[in-house]
Amino acid sequence: MGHPSQSAAAGKRTLIVPDKDADGLAAGAIIRKTLILLGLDPKLISGYTMNKNSFLNYKDSRTNMEAYKPSYIIVLDQGSWKSEPIIDSSHRALVIDHHLAENDDHPEGAILVTANKCPPIATSSLLTYLICRDLQEGVEEACGWLCVMGTHGDLGNAIRWRLPFPNMEATFKTHTRRSINSSAMFINAPRRTAAYDVPRAWKTLIEASSPRDLVKNRFLKEARAQVIFEMKRAGRVVPKFSADKKIAVIRINSKAQIHAVIATRQARELFSRELQVVMVANEGYARGVVNYSCRVPTCARGRDPPVNIPEILVQAADRADDKTLRERLGPRFAVGHKNASGGMIPQAEFEEFLEVIGVESVNKKPSPSPSPKKSPKGSANQDQFNKMERYSTDAAGNLCTQALAPRPAN
Repeated sequence: MGHPSQSAAAGKRTLIVPDKDADGLAAGAIIRKTLILLGLDPKLISGYTMNKNSFLNYKDSRTNMEAYKPSYIIVLDQGSWKSEPIIDSSHRALVIDHHLAENDDHPEGAILVTANKCPPIATSSLLTYLICRDLQEGVEEACGWLCVMGTHGDLGNAIRWRLPFPNMEATFKTHTRRSINSSAMFINAPRRTAAYDVPRAWKTLIEASSPRDLVKNRFLKEARAQVIFEMKRAGRVVPKFSADKKIAVIRINSKAQIHAVIATRQARELFSRELQVVMVANEGYARGVVNYSCRVPTCARGRDPPVNIPEILVQAADRADDKTLRERLGPRFAVGHKNASGGMIPQAEFEEFLEVIGVESVNKKPSPSPSPKKSPKGSANQDQFNKMERYSTDAAGNLCTQALAPRPAN
């Protein structure tokens, strides 16, 4: 499959497989709207969002996608790895992505279109928009806000839309920046809740004609409220630091996918000359594994050479006396982007990793941080770096918009 227009012209079953976040869902919605504008019957278009903690090449995903009997499969923002064909039956596949990947890192027989080696790196929704924009004159008007929403969801709302990014002034004249930024926050909420109702988020998005439709949606409002509550419950934990002070580790226990939000928050709060990586490890999201998110702290941005999170994590794991640790950490360790990495690690191997980097590893629940009005107790190192604040409901809500960071599978 070389082009979405081929799928439309063929008039056959097409399966869209978007990632669960604002960028992935927006990319999927752009593809869907484009195919319809090109004349493909909406009844021939299906969307599949993968189960919690599942990946494209997992058995449950392959079985579920096979059930749609698609002739064409378009995968968006899922990351890309070398693997067997997406499904066993005959099909043509296109993968659009922006995560770290080599040229041959794609399912067998699929075409990979990636922006990961072309800085400034376009998000999946932006890349999808650029592919589709010139296929039909109605795409720009129908999908411009989706492009901006997905891009802001990954890169933040402070991004400047200037070359080489496209001029989106027409979109901003129709939809306010505030409504688009809020829509990214709302569409991101369902995947962060314990219920993980991403299919309903997808359905809500493809039925929307503007960002205001998302901001006013009751389901999305309730999901956002749940995320805010969980952030306030589980989000205040004292960080611990590696022996070389390069990595700050924050352990939380939550069934909600809030580790990325907390990592983004703490990346703004923690500071030192040595600090390079903020890691938030969630031991309650899935049984037997630790889901984690890493961010480059604000204090480390702009350094020369730039901080490369996957490289730092791999180098740390390679220092282990047991040289099998790197392999045992699994294929979802040290993936994603140079400044935003995430994945999942088996619980036992995570404890080993902490021991290697010099972080105290104890099998007990993380303890809440002290009152933000008092100096945190603990080592002098933590006294120096840790700055905790009490977040109001509005502030916690704003944090949802900072889930940003280009994301890996978690």
